[in-house]
Amino acid sequence: MSTEKLALTTNSGARKPASAGGASTALAADLTRALGPRKVLSNLSERLNYRYDAIQFGATPLAVVLPESTEDVVAAVRAARAAGVPIVGRGAASGLSGGAAPLEPGLVISFTRMTRLSIHPERREATAQAGVVTLAVTEAAKPHGLIYPPDPASFRTSTIGGNLAENAGGPMCFKYGVSGDYVRALEFVDVDGELHRLTRDVFDLAGLLIGSEGTLGLITEATLRLIPPPKFTRTLMAHFPEVGACAEAVSRAIAAGAVPSKLEFMDRACTNAVEDYLHLGLPRDAEAVLLVDTDGEDLDTVQDELRLVEEACVASGGTVRRAATDEEGALLWRARRSVSPALGRIRPQRMNEDIVVPRSALPDVVREIRALGDASPFPVVQFGHIGDGNLHPNILFDPRREDAHAVHDLAHRIALVAIRHGGVLSGEHGIGSMKRDFMRDAVDPETLAALRGVKRALDSSGALNPGKILPAEEVMVDG
Repeated sequence: MSTEKLALTTNSGARKPASAGGASTALAADLTRALGPRKVLSNLSERLNYRYDAIQFGATPLAVVLPESTEDVVAAVRAARAAGVPIVGRGAASGLSGGAAPLEPGLVISFTRMTRLSIHPERREATAQAGVVTLAVTEAAKPHGLIYPPDPASFRTSTIGGNLAENAGGPMCFKYGVSGDYVRALEFVDVDGELHRLTRDVFDLAGLLIGSEGTLGLITEATLRLIPPPKFTRTLMAHFPEVGACAEAVSRAIAAGAVPSKLEFMDRACTNAVEDYLHLGLPRDAEAVLLVDTDGEDLDTVQDELRLVEEACVASGGTVRRAATDEEGALLWRARRSVSPALGRIRPQRMNEDIVVPRSALPDVVREIRALGDASPFPVVQFGHIGDGNLHPNILFDPRREDAHAVHDLAHRIALVAIRHGGVLSGEHGIGSMKRDFMRDAVDPETLAALRGVKRALDSSGALNPGKILPAEEVMVDG
């Protein structure tokens, strides 16, 4: 008797794939009876628009629901469970790991109509439904002298529900923290269509839901912490003749005691892509550019902190330019926030890595990734939230003309660089389907087993966003 290993996907439990035609009609009919025709999309031309996120196409859903309340979500989940089909939550589809792209035909619940938002200045809190756009929270809080710091690059389009599903960060995360740090309470609907309201208590189940990419429950509303904005902000740009020197400057500045509110990095390929797009006067010949904000309540302290960063940059071989006005500073930050559309002009698709490494390893990591890119047929650009070691190496490609398997192989080698230096696969974009095959390299078998145990405890059927995060489970089969 011999035993061999077969890679079998067991996350989906005993569910069987639904046949597209009849299952779609039946599910749409059940959902329409429960919710009314205005909240259900059943035509193929409509459903095709809900099979992707920002970089990944998936399966065409059998039906799409556009809920306006948590009660609508409950009804939709119960209908999907009765039909035995998978359920995928979707916000603005701005995600970068395939998290909102369904891998199997089923129900997509799009939260774009759940946009109720209220500000409670006396408690410094906001209550936001899952479909509220990130920027809208700060815009609503500003008249009360408050802000919501998490600011992913997609803050003009991304939603609170999606941000929490991925635990998104942004340029301000080094000093102010990521999305999960601002959640005081949330409500979610579980796989059986039951509603739960959670606070951040001893067991902190809310913390477990945050960053779980819709695989454990569907977040429908959150209570968010707000803070007063800093009184003063100052900006500088530094550029370097060598990419690793930029990372060395960051480590020096932080070691000297600086805690900037933003520390963002772009390599030469990234800087030139943005300059081609916006013509802002960025230094084209620099191998790396560093953008920095310092902020606070006292102008002298803010200036002193900026000086620490400036000295670290000069000591690392950089050339520094301070923004003379707030308007000049805003232009520099426009460059960083325009990276995604700028890269889209070079190739129509990209594999967006999201590695996090210890700051002490940054110089070696950015150099090694540069070497991988130089040896590759694909353009590879690097940028990211370098202050907390979160880098976004992007592999640009055209799937119509270039080999997607070669792209995946290069992404795997980049991930292994991070793992070898004590890093992890994702800081804010999530694992999704794009990086789940790398999880065996990043996580030991015991931890993977524990994660699968959590998944089974909260979603024993595997109906919630199947095929995401956890790799296919290897099952011993006699043969």
